[in-house]
Amino acid sequence: MRTARPVSVLLLIWLVIGAIAAGQRRYYTEGSENCAGAGTIIVTILAGPLNYVGANPKVSCHLPQPSQ
Repeated sequence: MRTARPVSVLLLIWLVIGAIAAGQRRYYTEGSENCAGAGTIIVTILAGPLNYVGANPKVSCHLPQPSQ
């Protein structure tokens, strides 16, 4: 299991870079409190360094409306 540690470190660095990108886009403070806002934060973190090469992930969330 010698490859598990370097892979874990790389994954952690990847996620930290994504979290920094989400912070720079002010998603934590200006994000809406719905599933689209939370989803955008999550995919931005998962995209990691890809945010800095042009990836701008967004999530739209359309929940069904209750019947009248």
